[in-house]
Amino acid sequence: MVNSSAAQENPPVLDKDAPLKEDIRLLGRLLGDVLRDQEGEAVFDVVETIRQTAVRFRREDDAQAGQDLTALLHKLTREQTISVVRAFSYFSHLANIAEDQHHIRRRRAHLLAGSAPQQGSVSFALSKLKAAGVGSDTVRTFFGDALIAPVLTAHPTEVQRKSILDAEHDIARLLAERDLPLTPRERVANMHLLHARIATLWQTRMLRYSKLTVADEIDNALSYYRITFLRELPGLYDDIEEEIAAHYPDDAHGAALDNDNSYVQMGSWIGGDRDGNPNVNAGTMQHALVRQATTILDFYLDEVHALGAELSISTLMVGASPALQALADASPDQSPHRSDEPYRRALIGIYARLAATARALGATNILRKEVGHAAPYLDATEFCTDLQVLADSLRANHGKLLVRPRLSTVQRAAAIFGFHLASLDMRQTSDVHERVLAELFAGAGVEADYTKLTEEQKVQLLLAELAQPRLLYSPYAELSDETASELAILRAAKDIRQRYGKRAIRNYIISHTETVSDLLEVLLLQKETGLLRARDKQLDAMVIPLFETIPDLQRAAGIMNEWMALPLVKELIAHQGQLQEVMLGYSDSNKDGGFLTSNWELYKAEIHLVKVFADAGVKLRLFHGRGGTVGRGGGPSYEAILAQPPGTVNGQIRLTEQGEIIASKFSNAEIGRRNLELLVAATLEASLMPHAAEGAKAKQLGGFEAIMAGLSERAYKAYRNLVYETPGFTDYFFSATPIAEIAELNLGSRPASRKSTKRIEDLRAIPWGFSWGQCRLLLPGWYGFGSAITQWIEEGERDEKIATLQAMFKEWPFFATLLSNMDMVLAKTDLAIASRYAGLVADVELRERIFKRIAAEHGTTLRCLEMITGAHERLAGNPLLARSIQNRFAYLDPLNHLQVELIHRHRALSGEAGKVDERVHRGIHLSINGVAAGLRNTG
Repeated sequence: MVNSSAAQENPPVLDKDAPLKEDIRLLGRLLGDVLRDQEGEAVFDVVETIRQTAVRFRREDDAQAGQDLTALLHKLTREQTISVVRAFSYFSHLANIAEDQHHIRRRRAHLLAGSAPQQGSVSFALSKLKAAGVGSDTVRTFFGDALIAPVLTAHPTEVQRKSILDAEHDIARLLAERDLPLTPRERVANMHLLHARIATLWQTRMLRYSKLTVADEIDNALSYYRITFLRELPGLYDDIEEEIAAHYPDDAHGAALDNDNSYVQMGSWIGGDRDGNPNVNAGTMQHALVRQATTILDFYLDEVHALGAELSISTLMVGASPALQALADASPDQSPHRSDEPYRRALIGIYARLAATARALGATNILRKEVGHAAPYLDATEFCTDLQVLADSLRANHGKLLVRPRLSTVQRAAAIFGFHLASLDMRQTSDVHERVLAELFAGAGVEADYTKLTEEQKVQLLLAELAQPRLLYSPYAELSDETASELAILRAAKDIRQRYGKRAIRNYIISHTETVSDLLEVLLLQKETGLLRARDKQLDAMVIPLFETIPDLQRAAGIMNEWMALPLVKELIAHQGQLQEVMLGYSDSNKDGGFLTSNWELYKAEIHLVKVFADAGVKLRLFHGRGGTVGRGGGPSYEAILAQPPGTVNGQIRLTEQGEIIASKFSNAEIGRRNLELLVAATLEASLMPHAAEGAKAKQLGGFEAIMAGLSERAYKAYRNLVYETPGFTDYFFSATPIAEIAELNLGSRPASRKSTKRIEDLRAIPWGFSWGQCRLLLPGWYGFGSAITQWIEEGERDEKIATLQAMFKEWPFFATLLSNMDMVLAKTDLAIASRYAGLVADVELRERIFKRIAAEHGTTLRCLEMITGAHERLAGNPLLARSIQNRFAYLDPLNHLQVELIHRHRALSGEAGKVDERVHRGIHLSINGVAAGLRNTG
C-alpha cells in the first residue's frame, strides 16, 4: 500500500513520453508479427538476438558483446541479411511516425491546457513585439511587404520512394486515430488496419531499381503540396490574421490583412536546377510547370465543385449582389432547377473556366467533365476576381459565416499559388555561361576568345554588348549542343512566364559567382533570349549570385558593391522594387573550410553585405542554401533565422529545403503547418524586434566577433590540414565511409560528383556530408572546433578566456546556435560505431593514423563544448530530442554494424573477382536508407 500523505507530498511524476513509448512498442510488436508471418520464427529470433547484443554492446561497452555481434553478423546468410536489414530499417521509419505523432499530441495538449504561447509560434512572436513597443502598423507593414519562401530542391540524399511515403502516411493517420475515443469494435478495426498497412509496407519495395528521373523528382515533391501546402498555407494565413486581431484589438485599421499580400510563397529548383545535372533542360522546365499547374488546378477544381454542393443558397430566401447575378447569368448552366441558385450557377461557370484553363496549360485528365463550354482564364487574377464576387455577395447578404469554411481557403490559395503553384528557379554554374558567350562572341565576330580576356576587359565588352540593340545569336549559325541547350532553356523560361504568369519563373541563380562579369554574362544571355529588354530596363529573371566557397564568401560584398554601382544595374534594381537577392551556400563552404569557419564566414559576409546594400540604398534579400545536416547549414530553422546578424532579414528570406528533410518536415500536415509557422514567426521576430546594439552592448559584440575571427582561423587550419593536406586522407575517406556505395544508389537524378575523379574538391558537398553521417562520425559538423578553442585558451589567461567563451554562449545568439547545432551532431556521433567503419580501411597504418587524429579531435571538442556550456550530457537543454536520439540507437546501431559487414563482403567479392552479389548490394542500399531514416537530418 502507498502512504496517502506521502503521496500527497510527492505526487507521482507523469511520464509525458509514455504514449510515445506505447506507440513505438505497438508498432514494433506489429512489425514483429509481420516478420514472423512473412519470414518465419527463426528470422525473428535472429533479429531479436542482434538487437539485444547491440544494446549490450552500447550500454555496457562490453568487448565480448562486440565479438558476439561480429560473429552473429558474419554467420548471416544472404537471405537472412536482407530480412534483418529490412526489419531494422522499417523500424526506423515506424519510430519516426510515432515520434511525429507524439509531437502533435504534445502540442495539442499544450493548446488545450490554455498555456502561454509556445516559442516559435506567431502568437509568441507578436507577444514579444507588443511588449517591446512594436505597434500594429509596423506589423501590418511587415506582412504587406514580406516574402518568406521555402524552396524545395531535389538532392541525392532523398532515399524515400513515394510508395513508401504513401504507406507511412496511412500508418500515421491510423496511429493518430488511436488517441480518439474509440469503441472496442473501432479499436479492433484500427488494429487490424495498422497490422495490414505494416504488412503492406513490408511487401513494398523500399528502393528504386532504376535511376530516378527529374520527372520522378517533380512528382515526389508535388505529393507534399497535396499533403501539406495546399491547405495548411491558407490556413496559416487565417490563423495569423486572428492572432494579429487578438494581440492588437484596438487596431483602428481592422483585423483583415490584404488577401493579395502573399508573404509566404513556395519555390522550387526541381526541373530548373541544371548545375551539375545534365538531365535538366528546357523540356524538364516545361514539364515541371505542366505538372505544377495540373496539381494546383486539380485542387481548385475539387474545391469549386465542393463549393457548388455547399452553397445551395436560393434568392427566394436571401438576396445576391448584381455582380454575383451577372456571374451566374454568364454560366453555361441553364438548368431551370437552379434558376434561383445563383451561387451554384456561378460556380458551375467558374468550374468550366478552370477546366478550360487546365487544358490550355497542359492538364490532360480532368476527372469531372464541365457542364458546358467556357473561355479559359487569362490569368489567376481573373480567377481571384470571380472568387471575390462570391465572397462580397455572401458578406453583403447575411452569408459571412459561409465564406470561411472553404471559399476563403480557395481565395488564399489562389493568391499564394496562382496557376503556377511555385516559382521555379533557374540555376547554372558560371563556367557554362562563360563558354556559351565565348561561342556566341566568336560566331558573331565580336571577340575571338572571350575566355582569355581580363576581368576588366570582360566587363567592358559585356556592358558594350548590353547597350547594343542587335543580337549575337543568328538562327543560321551552327551551335554546340551546350550553347543550343542553354539558349533553349532561357527561351522556355520566357514562354513559361507568358503561359503561367510572371511568378512562375523570376530568378536566375549563378553557382560559383566569383566576379562581376559572372553576373553580367547572365544579363546578356537574357537579352539574347528576350528576358531582358535593356532599352526599357525590364528584366524578367532577377540575376542572383551564389557565393559558396570560403574565398567566394569573402569576396561577396565587394562584388555586390561593384555590381550595384553599374548604371544599367541601378536601373534594373529600381525596376525590381529597389531589391536585390543574394544566395549564400552553406554546403560547399563547409566542405571547403570546415564547420566553424563556414559559419563564421557566412556571418561575416552577411554583415558586410548589409553595409554595402545600406550604402547603395538597396533592400537585401538573402537566400540561404541550407542542407539537412548541420554540416550543410541544417539544424532548427527558427533558431537559425533568429541567429542571423541584425539587418539581414527585414521581412525578406528564402531558404532551401532539401533531401529527406522535406519528408521529415512536410509529410505530415500538422507538423508541416508547425514548420511553416516557425518560419513566419522567426522572420517576424528577427525583422521587427529592436536590436540592442548601442554602447557597451555593441562593444561587447565587437569583442566577441574578434575572438570568433581568431577561432575560425585556427579551426580552418585544423580542418584543412586533415582533409586536404594529410597524405592518404582521400583513400581513408573512400574506404571508411560508404561513399562509393552511395554513388551507386538510384537516389537522385544528379551525379554524386561534378567530375569522374576521387578528389574531394570535385565531390559534391551533399554526398560528402551524407557519407560521414552514415558512418556515424558526422565529421563536417564539428571537426576543428576543439583544436581552435584549446589553442586560443592556451595563448592567454585560461580562466579569463573560459569565462569569455561562456559569456559568448550566453549572450550571443550566433555562438549559442552554433554550439547547439554542434551539440546535436555530437549526440548522434558514435566513435565505437565509426571505428568499425575504420576497419574497412585495408592499410592498417593509414587507418590507425587518421582515425586516431579524428578520435583525438572528437574528445577535445567534447571537452571544450562541456567547458563552455556547463552541460556534461549531450542535449541537456533539449531532453526530448536527447531521449529521441537515445531511443533510436537500439535499432540504429545494428543497421550500422550490418552495413559494415555487407560492405566487407561486397568489396571483398568485387575486389577479388570483379563480381557483384546483387543481394549483398541490395542489403547495403537498404541499410543506407535505414540509417538515413534513423538519423533524420543527414542529407
